[in-house]
Formats: sequence, C-alpha cells, structure tokens
Amino acid sequence: MQVDQVNRREFIITVGAAAAWPLAARAQQQPALPAIGFLDPRSPDALGDRLRGFRQGLGESGYVEGDNVRVIYRWAENKMDRLPELAADLVRRQVSVIITGGNTASTFSAKAATATVPILFLVADDPVRLGLVASLARPGGNLTGVNFLNSELAAKQLELLHELVPRAARVGVFVNPANPLTTEVAERDAAPAATAIGLQLQVLRASTGREIDAAFAGFAREAPDALFVLNDGFFNSRRVQFVQQAAYHRLPALYSGREYCEHGGLMSYGSNITDAYRQVGVYAGQILKGAKPADFPVVLVINAQTARVLGLTVPQTLLVAADEVIE
Repeated sequence: MQVDQVNRREFIITVGAAAAWPLAARAQQQPALPAIGFLDPRSPDALGDRLRGFRQGLGESGYVEGDNVRVIYRWAENKMDRLPELAADLVRRQVSVIITGGNTASTFSAKAATATVPILFLVADDPVRLGLVASLARPGGNLTGVNFLNSELAAKQLELLHELVPRAARVGVFVNPANPLTTEVAERDAAPAATAIGLQLQVLRASTGREIDAAFAGFAREAPDALFVLNDGFFNSRRVQFVQQAAYHRLPALYSGREYCEHGGLMSYGSNITDAYRQVGVYAGQILKGAKPADFPVVLVINAQTARVLGLTVPQTLLVAADEVIE
C-alpha cells in the first residue's frame, strides 16, 4: 500500500511536469512586447495628469501599457547627474523609442546616448535654436516631439501679472540653476519685458525644496510685491510648496501651468502640458508601427480664441506653421 502511494505521487509529479512543458514552450515562443523608454528628471508622483495624457495618446494609436506595449520608466529624482546613465540604460535595453520631458537636460542626455533610437522630446523653448532639430517641419535625425512654447511666453506672463497687480514694483522670479534654460529665459525675455513696463526683477535661485523654503524665508528681510515662477519640471513637482508659501507670505503669484491653480495658485498662463504628453503618446505609438521621427514635424498648437481674448494678433507666419489652430 505504501509503495502504491509512492508510485502515485511520482505519477502525479510526472504528469504535472509534462503538462507544464507546452506552457513553457508557448511562453518562450511568444515575442516580447515592444518597449518605450520614459526618461524624466523628476519623480513619478509629479506627473499624474501628464502620464494619463501620455497613456491616452498611446491608446489613440492602439497601444495599452502592459497589454501590447511595455513602458520602462527611468526617474532621476531631481538628480540631474543621473540622467546620462539612465539614458544609456534605456539604450542598452533596446527600447523602440525614448520619451524625454521635464527639462532639456533629459533630452540632451538621450541625444548623447544614441543617434539611432527615436527620441520624442517635450521642450518649452525653440528646438531649432536648441540644436535638437534642423527645422520644425523637417526635423531630420532621430529626434522630434512637442514644443509647447512656455519659455517664449515670459513677456506676456509679466504683462498679465502687471495688469493683475498694478501696484507691484518688484517681482521675484524663480529660476532653477539646474535647468539653465530658466536663467536664460529670465535674462533674455523676462528682464527686457520687465524694464519695458517699469518692473524690477528680483532673481530667486532654487534647485531643491530647501532652497525654495530659504528663498521665501528671505522675504522677511526684503519681500517682492509679486512672484513669477518660470516654467521648470522641478518647480512643477513642487507646486504645492510654492502655492502654500505664496499664500503664507500673502504674495500674488503667476505660474506657467494650470496645475498650480488646481492647488490654490492665483493665476497661470501657459500651454496645456497634459495635451502635449498626449501628443507624444500618439507619436510613440506611430513609431512603434514603423514610422520614423523625421516623418513627424514638431507639433505647434495655437489657441486663436485665447489669443483674441488676450488681445493678441497671431502673426500669419505662426498660423501657417501651426499644426493645429483652435478657433
């Protein structure tokens, strides 16, 4: 009886192993899902709405994360020196396309890591001037993406802040030393615009949460009349901190994205970044289907209705160049 039980156990084990062979063979035969690399200098908790926009765009191209495509995320956690290695890691993993956002450092890191893997960027400044593409219509090379023009809005943003707070004489402008573009925008665009309307700029440099708090703490000695937070991925990730500090110090503030206002910020003026991520998701899906970055112009969207409300006349050259004009 004991021998029969032993033989029965051996039979069950043998049958179980044999039944598993076809499953293992089928698993080995199934091709791996295509992979998208996602490189960002921030942490994932700062990109909730933007990631939803990205996944929506993927869905519009027929891809669902975890179903028929993988997304390999690499977050620098606001440590810019990690970006080159994170970009190189995505290349080693043979991703089909790399998406870069947050600031230009992630895009330049990916560009340095590969000349063949398609790169889709989200940038706030002119990608031609930055040297990322040959032209908006014909990018060339392995890069294209979305230019959401927030850096070029600095002059208009200051005008709106001046209109909202006409008594303001000195405006504190937050720039991020880890993102040189913010300093460049402050010097190239914001400073001349401020002079033209009689404002004095007080540049506030911060690249960590502690430095943001320290800048506000300094207002006990010399406080500006209003605040202007330039477009920056790290700043966006600290939007609750900015809004709470501005409220505590009773300072009117202008921001570059509506996410700040959703947390109680006074006013924002800038592009719809979530929709920019959606467009990048669409592009990523099309590249997975075989399209090349050079096939896609850099996307430029103009909201003509908003322009009219703001009293802006959109130049014909921009209307012609725009991929979409919202009436």
